[in-house]
Amino acid sequence: MQRHLKDYLIILTKGLAMGAADVVPGVSGGTIAFISGIYEELITTINTLDFRFFSVWKKEGFAAAWNTYNLSFLAALFTGIAISILSLAKGIKWLLHNEPLLLWAFFFGLVLASIAYIGKQIETWNLKVYLGISIAAVVSYFLTIAEPIASPDSNLYLIFCGCIAIIAMILPGVSGAFILLILGAYQTFIDILNQLREGLTSANISVLWEAIYKLAFIAIGAIIGLKLFSKILNWMFTHHKNTTLAILTGFMIGSLNKLWPWKEVLSWRTNSEGLQIPFIEKSILPMQFDGDPRIVWVLLCTAIGFMVILVLERLALQKEK
Repeated sequence: MQRHLKDYLIILTKGLAMGAADVVPGVSGGTIAFISGIYEELITTINTLDFRFFSVWKKEGFAAAWNTYNLSFLAALFTGIAISILSLAKGIKWLLHNEPLLLWAFFFGLVLASIAYIGKQIETWNLKVYLGISIAAVVSYFLTIAEPIASPDSNLYLIFCGCIAIIAMILPGVSGAFILLILGAYQTFIDILNQLREGLTSANISVLWEAIYKLAFIAIGAIIGLKLFSKILNWMFTHHKNTTLAILTGFMIGSLNKLWPWKEVLSWRTNSEGLQIPFIEKSILPMQFDGDPRIVWVLLCTAIGFMVILVLERLALQKEK
């Protein structure tokens, strides 16, 4: 596929959106990848990337190997994700703490429209499709109400968490950050990132090395999870695309419970900045909300999120034509 600078800037922008989504417990970067039209290419590119890259590099040169494995696409996308996590994520966190109703409403509208968008791509509706949607929706729903567990302090656990989290991050409807919360490792991951930042800014070698050491185990788990799961997803898209779309639709339907704006906080937790934030919540009706439910504003933000997907879909259709 021949791409120009403008195309890679668009991919980078999609990476920014994925990174911003991944940092919020409840929103999936995989969902953003799917609705922005790069999901299948992402899974296929990750699946084909292997050690044969070095053979191609040796025989045909680095540029040929780079192009063969579509690494410009991955470089642009992951650059956007990294930039987002380091910068835009602060804005998302501010909204999460100060305007949670409006933020969740926007994401709710985004995912609601995404369900319709993905559902339209299901070509044949049969028993297998309905079962796929139902089972995936139930699994996803129970993930949103699962109670987090304590995090063991071990390197093997970091590998396990890295593996599970990266799978969730590329699976539409399932939040990697929320899975980390369930595993009790979200705080650990944030602390490691803060430790890395502290080591870099203060030039403290011992702190920096400890952060890199822990991140290495997380990265090992992420690579294992990414390669294994991308193979499964790639095979499913190739041989059972209809059923795969049904399962992904179900996961997104189940995730709506987590994105429902009006919540009752059952317990709190202290984050890495020492702030008290919701830990376990349950969805409630607007009239049961403790405070101003801001129904009009919530509906407006939901509509904006919904319209974003409609606009993206329209632009995608125009590009195809």
